Amino acid sequence: MSGMQIALFTLFPHFFDSFFEQSLWAKAVDKKLISFSVIDIRQYATDKHQVTDDRPFGGGPGMIMKVEPIDRAVSQWKEQLLSNNTATRIQTVLTSATGVDCTQERVRSLAQLDAVGIVCGHYGGVDERVLELGIVDQEIRVGSAVLSGGEPAAIYITDAVSRLVPGFMGNQQSIIGESHDEPGLGGYPQYTRPEVYKTKSVPEVLKSGNHAEIKAWKEQHRKKLG
Repeated sequence: MSGMQIALFTLFPHFFDSFFEQSLWAKAVDKKLISFSVIDIRQYATDKHQVTDDRPFGGGPGMIMKVEPIDRAVSQWKEQLLSNNTATRIQTVLTSATGVDCTQERVRSLAQLDAVGIVCGHYGGVDERVLELGIVDQEIRVGSAVLSGGEPAAIYITDAVSRLVPGFMGNQQSIIGESHDEPGLGGYPQYTRPEVYKTKSVPEVLKSGNHAEIKAWKEQHRKKLG
């Protein structure tokens, strides 16, 4: 394997079946820009029933993902990368509602690595020792809403990281100066044909051909985030 390596650690591996078959990801794999692996955490449970969750000490609602299967899965993945000399800059991320926000700056940092492992949280949470023992390097959340599992968040992070890998987008110019590159500011309004639709027309300045005026208009009309 070569290029950026992304591993998704999950209790529901079939969740990702169609995702990597989509155009951009399939092309990136063919070009060896990125390689993806989906790792079933249940395969690393040691009991015959492949139990990966248990009741929390001290009581509380829900079940908690056990530390041992996650540790075995992540450790084996890292060992394989290092033994094959395919990656040296490696980080693992846990999707979590209590993590830090998935900002563009954080995504850009992940995209500079050789390999990123994303552990999908589930049930009532994950045994805190996954963090205390350094099995994952950081917790990341993708918004303030609570999801039923970490898989949608993992796709969010994977998408955001993948598009920053050189060559992934085809035209790399398309990601320069886009929304979220500047804190608090988003993109500017954009229009295409027809020039007039119902009662709305394309702003005249955008059809003027005057690049300086167009640039100034775009800066003036950039949307505020939040």
